[in-house]
Amino acid sequence: MSDTDIRTYTEETSESEKPRENVEETVCPECGGRLQNDSEHGETLCSECGLVVEEDSIDHGPEWRAFDASERDSKSRVGAPTTKMMHDKGLSTNIGWQDKDAYGRSLSSRQRQKMQRLRTWNERFRTRDSKERNLKQALGEIDRMSSALGLPENVRETASVIYRRALNENLLPGRSIEGVATASVYAAARQAGVPRSLDEVRTVSRIDKMELTRTYRYIVRQLNLEVAPADPESYIPRFASDLGLSDEAEGRARKLIEAARNDGLLSGKSPVGLAAAAVYAAALLCNEKVTQSDVSDVANISEVTIRNRYKELLEAEGVVTA
Repeated sequence: MSDTDIRTYTEETSESEKPRENVEETVCPECGGRLQNDSEHGETLCSECGLVVEEDSIDHGPEWRAFDASERDSKSRVGAPTTKMMHDKGLSTNIGWQDKDAYGRSLSSRQRQKMQRLRTWNERFRTRDSKERNLKQALGEIDRMSSALGLPENVRETASVIYRRALNENLLPGRSIEGVATASVYAAARQAGVPRSLDEVRTVSRIDKMELTRTYRYIVRQLNLEVAPADPESYIPRFASDLGLSDEAEGRARKLIEAARNDGLLSGKSPVGLAAAAVYAAALLCNEKVTQSDVSDVANISEVTIRNRYKELLEAEGVVTA
């Protein structure tokens, strides 16, 4: 191609010689008016007739706002966001275990030895002292127990923050790492409104129930955690889902708990037992086949507790039992 075939556009280029591209995208298809973007509502509309040409546009900008250059620099980031669930907040570098290069080819024997040494030193740098090793082990326990209990990620983050506070305030001497980690998970679940019973938490932990309750009370008292008493209604959706009950039965169970609350029957009784009894009673009232043994297995409580509580709940709502 010769130099004469190459056309460049400068400021002196006439309007007729400029390429006509995306003309249809900048002109209203109805009245031919000029289109403008409304970033607040995510719409493209005509400035003349108000026709909405496009809606639900994607905002490619950051999710945060900055009002000066220093704030913009402090908030800007690359890579994955930081997380409290890792001892280094996810800012370290991980060296993969595969002995392959970027093209998928196997490394030589000398290169494999070199990568193994790098992994060893990288692991040593990630946990430079006993405090970081403690935190790494505890956060691994929190993630394992949260996965076994089916807890969402916000509960795991809260549990990690609680454990970090306990570690920074030197509350761990005389107590096991597993005990404080388990107590943190139990407290975080109750704070988030997705509580798990002590028996459920103890089942997935490596400590006994006595140590769990003792450590939990100590952590809550020393850190001044605001943990409200567990509400029986918060257990009902999970129990009803595990038993395969209908929405009608779940709603009836909530009404039974509300009637018992109005009569003052919730005070001094286990919320897990009340929730299990309400689910069983609601299933009976809705003619859904559920046995006390099924509810007992799901709620991890005895059948005797269910029998005692469900009669009290039915009497509170005015249902006569045989």
